[in-house]
Amino acid sequence: MNLKLIKLSVAVQFLVILVACNGEKNVKAEVIEENNKPNILFIPIDDLRPELGCYGNDLVISPNIDKLAENGVVFNNAYCQQAVCTPSRTSLLTGLRPDSTQVWDLRTHFRRNLPNVVSLPQFFKNNGYYTVGLGKTFHNTLQDSIAWNEYLHVDGFPFDPDAVYVNHDNIVEQKELELKRLKSGKAKFDKYGFIYSKTRSSEMGISEDDAYYDGAQTTLAIKKLKALKNSKSPFFLSVGFYKPHLPFNAPKKYWDLYDRDKIPLANNQYTPKDSPEFSVHGDTELRGYVDAKNNLPKPNETSWDEDKQRELIHAYYACVSYIDAQVGRLLNELNQLGLAENTIVVLWGDHGWKLGEHNGWGKQTNYEIDTRVPLIISGNGVKSKGKTSHALTEFVDVYPTLCDMAGFNVPKHLQGLSLKPVLEDSEATIKDAAYSQFLLGRYGPPEARKQERMGYTVRTDRYRYVEWYTWNKNKNVPEQLIARELFDHENDTQENYNIVNNPEHEVLIKQLSNKLKEGFTF
Repeated sequence: MNLKLIKLSVAVQFLVILVACNGEKNVKAEVIEENNKPNILFIPIDDLRPELGCYGNDLVISPNIDKLAENGVVFNNAYCQQAVCTPSRTSLLTGLRPDSTQVWDLRTHFRRNLPNVVSLPQFFKNNGYYTVGLGKTFHNTLQDSIAWNEYLHVDGFPFDPDAVYVNHDNIVEQKELELKRLKSGKAKFDKYGFIYSKTRSSEMGISEDDAYYDGAQTTLAIKKLKALKNSKSPFFLSVGFYKPHLPFNAPKKYWDLYDRDKIPLANNQYTPKDSPEFSVHGDTELRGYVDAKNNLPKPNETSWDEDKQRELIHAYYACVSYIDAQVGRLLNELNQLGLAENTIVVLWGDHGWKLGEHNGWGKQTNYEIDTRVPLIISGNGVKSKGKTSHALTEFVDVYPTLCDMAGFNVPKHLQGLSLKPVLEDSEATIKDAAYSQFLLGRYGPPEARKQERMGYTVRTDRYRYVEWYTWNKNKNVPEQLIARELFDHENDTQENYNIVNNPEHEVLIKQLSNKLKEGFTF
């Protein structure tokens, strides 16, 4: 690969997007159809794997999301652009890939690089919709105030409310930690006067749903839905759920839905054979909790204690069912208010999450387990109801899809494609490849931070192909090709065996490398 061409293409791509987005500021879209505009109920869910009843998992109890799927299309092969919260959400909400937004980590706000880009809710706000955000739509600490007519937060909860505990022992442990931070001078208070602190990685809460933030914000969202019913404008309401993000805390009644002894463990608790050691790294997020800090093995070491594995998977499933119940409350209210018929519902999870697969416990890889995501589009305008689509789709496709479904011309600078043809015919396809990437070394364990590396991956119907490059963090460009990976989903759905060094795949690798460069404009 010509390194000068790579560097130039990334720079040119960013410049083109910058110019396009500057031109988009506050511009109203041309309306294609003059009719009663559909409302939009947007439901982002953090760290949700595509393992639900409607995705063929009979163990996970998700009746409300499954019911939503019966009135829409389940996208079985949908992929995020990067398996990290901020880059993933940024790509979906701007319709641009991470190399275009230059958001590859948790700390960078997209408006630092593209100050005038029109985000998805902002587009609808600019075009007559009343936009309301609750919870985690953009990354919770990197909000986008100009996207919303209203952004709501439940009183009495921290600004970052994922680490909320309700059981006495955990609260005491949490407060002791906060006291130590106060004494050391390292405590940081959020805008509501809380100190962000986390202790246990899971909690079986002796509580009702609203004791945790997701239940309380659902109650607030229901009140807001009632008010929006009487609005003269169509609404874009986003209710972003925090669970099943760590810590896996949920009321006991959702834990009671599962028999822990019957929960299967991952059967591929090892890193992919013949892949670079850095491709699955150290589960830094989980190691921040006291019950995992000193006993969680690294991916290239032995498997975690089986009892601890079952506890954490049990907790994760309980959180999924807890969120499913909140989704059910929202959908029931939508029906009772008579709003369901004229509302598009989009439910999505920002990336996958490993529960022992590849001996990992977290996200942040280029593999199927982390990049494949749940995406369900239901309600108004969906003709192929109750169907599952196997078409390759990406998060950058969501923005143009909603513009198209609402009767607006799709902004030309967006990098995805409208999924409307698939919503009309679930057998339709719109693209032959999906693209993801991951920047390793900006955060994570010390061994990962020695050298920043960018992994680019392309997923076709049959194959996943990955190229790893050293990354110049000063110029934000890839440099030297250092590793490649190839997985054949016809024979290896779990991506356990990297077959890139097999001589018989030489022609295939060249074809896939060219396909990868198409997606990243190399």
